[in-house]
Amino acid sequence: MNRTVRRLADGREIIYFDEEPKERTAVDMRDLPQVAAASEIRLDPLSGEWVAMAAHRQSRTYKPPADLCPLCPSKPGKPSEIPESSYDVVVFENRFPSFSQHVTGERGSVDGMGLVPTAPGRGRCEVVCFTSDHNGSFAKLSPRRVRTVVDAWADRTEGLSAVDGVEQVFPFENRGEEIGVTLSHPHGQIYGYPFVTPKTRRALEVARAYEDEHGRHVLGDVLAAERKSGSRVIFEGEHWTAFVPPAARWPVHVLLVPHRQVPDIPALESAERDDFAEVYVQVLRRCDALYDRQLPYIAAWNQAPVRIDRELSWLHLELFSVLRAPDKLKYLAGSESGMAVWINDATPEQIAERLRAAG
Repeated sequence: MNRTVRRLADGREIIYFDEEPKERTAVDMRDLPQVAAASEIRLDPLSGEWVAMAAHRQSRTYKPPADLCPLCPSKPGKPSEIPESSYDVVVFENRFPSFSQHVTGERGSVDGMGLVPTAPGRGRCEVVCFTSDHNGSFAKLSPRRVRTVVDAWADRTEGLSAVDGVEQVFPFENRGEEIGVTLSHPHGQIYGYPFVTPKTRRALEVARAYEDEHGRHVLGDVLAAERKSGSRVIFEGEHWTAFVPPAARWPVHVLLVPHRQVPDIPALESAERDDFAEVYVQVLRRCDALYDRQLPYIAAWNQAPVRIDRELSWLHLELFSVLRAPDKLKYLAGSESGMAVWINDATPEQIAERLRAAG
């Protein structure tokens, strides 16, 4: 993989990840104002969780026509976020970030009363374009291109982990209008959070309690049980297994877990990265065949925090969808949204059988 770092017109960093050596000399000639991020985080005293406020994102690009897509390569008279006329994989700083190093301010509290702590939303948000093909998808990528994406995720995980104030790095992909996607070009994002996320904190608490009682990692035992049973396994490679979790919350819900405990993507060995590319594409193609349409989904990497409890973490990818039928959505209504008690309309075994049959 060849890595080239350049700058956009407003000073944001853009990084090209190429499968063959290429000259990346195109200059961003746009007249862009400096990024004006105003993110703030507030600690909810009732839940103990941080909430981000990023009102400046209201002006972000919303469903542009395909010929004005900001994630396609630049063309004469139609400059985009990528100055080059083609690319393999490219990563750049988000122009409308939820968290940014440019945020100013100091720690304080709401109304100065001390009850609700506040802090600047300092972190970093990046966009990852998986292909220059506007009409492509992750499922259509070659194993080599997926490997390039994995290497880019690893590179950026290391890069964001070194950014001042970042406590956790979260690569993810949102796909489909049902998920809320406003740019249809195949892409994902990477968040560098200024705190450890609530979900990760809870998972670490569970892992610590389980290890104290059993002397083993809970995800390792779940993985072993799923491989032994096979009833919820979707696809298995030499180094990865994809299965529907035994307490699946979503109508389509898959975990991709490496057979070896590693804290994050950079810790994956070359063979593990190659095998992931094979297994993940198999899963995505089954997902798209499930309803004979592109499945709207969220693909979320669960990685270790930057500084704490890395020995308790076990890297895995979680993929889930709100689509419960070709034309029906799973809404997070009273029980899920109000009480965080999930009710699934299908059993994990049924979900797994449907995905296996779709292959």
